[in-house]
Amino acid sequence: MKKHNFDSYFYGTFFRLSGVIILQNLLIYSVNLADNIMIGRYSEVAMNGVSLANQIQFLLQMLALGTSNGMSVLAAQYWGKRSTEPIKKIFAAANWFAVTASLALSVFVIAFPQTALGLLTDKQDAIEEGSKYIVIMGFTYCIYAVTNLLLGMLRSVETVHIGFIVTAVSLVINVSLNYILIFGKFGAPELGVRGAAFATVTSRVAELVIVCVYVFAVDKKIRLKPADLFRTDRTYMRDFLKTGLPLIGSNVSWGIAMSVQTAILGRLDSPYVLGANNIATTLFQVASVLYTSISNASSVLIGKTVGEGDVPRVKRYAKRMQVLFLIFGLVSSAIMLVTSRRVIALYNVSDGTAALARTFILILSVTIIGSSYEAPCLCGIVSGGGQTNFVLINDLIWMWGIILPMAVLSAFVFHWPIPVTFFILKADQITKCAVAVVKVNRFRWIRDLTRDAA
Repeated sequence: MKKHNFDSYFYGTFFRLSGVIILQNLLIYSVNLADNIMIGRYSEVAMNGVSLANQIQFLLQMLALGTSNGMSVLAAQYWGKRSTEPIKKIFAAANWFAVTASLALSVFVIAFPQTALGLLTDKQDAIEEGSKYIVIMGFTYCIYAVTNLLLGMLRSVETVHIGFIVTAVSLVINVSLNYILIFGKFGAPELGVRGAAFATVTSRVAELVIVCVYVFAVDKKIRLKPADLFRTDRTYMRDFLKTGLPLIGSNVSWGIAMSVQTAILGRLDSPYVLGANNIATTLFQVASVLYTSISNASSVLIGKTVGEGDVPRVKRYAKRMQVLFLIFGLVSSAIMLVTSRRVIALYNVSDGTAALARTFILILSVTIIGSSYEAPCLCGIVSGGGQTNFVLINDLIWMWGIILPMAVLSAFVFHWPIPVTFFILKADQITKCAVAVVKVNRFRWIRDLTRDAA
């Protein structure tokens, strides 16, 4: 392949995939931001309760993302070989896992909402408000998991536009119904946090319907049928579990760790910390769409190229991607710094909460540069290249062996200032960059996971 052709193909494919996924994820997090702003304007206690419930939702998102990523690593490599029948069976294996796990989580939060939220804080007023929200949201968990798995399957074969369409429709439905049901507009009852939950349920159902129509009636690449949703065999189930379980474990571990972080902050002696953390992390999630999106695009592009058997091109892609990751990190940091005051002003919160939120955002604007490099390197390049277990091992060591113990000592033994504890909780996003540099550039992660008989 000539140099100019390599450049044209690489940049064209990378930015086409990344661009659409960025727009999709931006809309997703815009929905979350709109939810938080509307609930925040309704009342600060309601906002704190919903933020707690969203920590459980975040655990579901990590479960769904891990399952989707585990499926996509295999599916993208088969797509590189233009072999689609194995993709159907790998999807079905992942679907069994996603549906079972999401139903279990759903039953737990619906049956024991206060127990679930009580694990995160001892502030009873926030638990009461959050319980009203989570018992309704629990009915969406399985719908959310299946929708994201279908979108992940399409993304692994480079079909990304439908994700943007689905999310755009969801945004319109969710924001419109939020306004009507939270505040009781146009003759509707004022439902507060329950209104926000009902709005989200409606949008989740709409998402699934649109995706199913596309997958079963429009898509010409995979040609999935309803009977294929759960039709797999032991061979592909084993392949999925071997490749996918480390990514599922990594994502679920990360989701639990984020809940533990919220629990640590929620038990600090401050009336401002929960609200400030909610505002700062919501803005961080919006800014993080850049690195999460390029991580997904990198995984698909690397996985497809590994499946094609072109190792020299895989290495060139990995080197070029690392430069782009750093550029995206700087852009993400700038977005947070420029928009922070305007975003905080949208919330109806106390001066103490607003001041602490500004400090948290400043810290996150630094750590997001590290996140934008190490996460796409490890979750995109290394996992997409076929070595999925490394991410799990690395996360377990850093988060559970170092970061969380240090944060507990900071918060409850040494009683260091709240911003210091908050920085420690996010410090692994900087330290893991050194690991990513060494790991990626040794290229020992390039592994063809496909079956020749497929």
